[in-house]
Amino acid sequence: MNRERGFTLIEVVVAFVMLALVLTVSFEIFSKGMARAGQLDDRAKALVVAQSRLAAAGEEDGAVKEGVTSGESEDRRFQWTVTVQRADQLLPSSVGKPASSAFALYSVYVHVSWQGSDSKEQGLDLATLVTAAKPSA
Repeated sequence: MNRERGFTLIEVVVAFVMLALVLTVSFEIFSKGMARAGQLDDRAKALVVAQSRLAAAGEEDGAVKEGVTSGESEDRRFQWTVTVQRADQLLPSSVGKPASSAFALYSVYVHVSWQGSDSKEQGLDLATLVTAAKPSA
């Protein structure tokens, strides 16, 4: 008997099912990777906004002013809040009084928030210490 060799219908169907599974998993991995890349891009932009706000603390007229200021980025996508306060006010009373100096130490805290691509509120916080001339009493 001379029987022709080839694929049966079952073998072809199984091959298509396996191909569909591989393509589905590959597409899901790719789409999650693209979404993650978008989130990282947003985070990098928020970091630039936060760093620029930290750098701007005290640069307006050379003096650091205590208080809270807020605003938004030029593209109105990122909202920021800057809090500046004397660092010696943050020390516990058990530490004692700091030595007298012509300079004061300030704590600068920046919070940047934005709406993520998944419609969830995202946030980034940065903080630093800044020295500046003591304000005249």
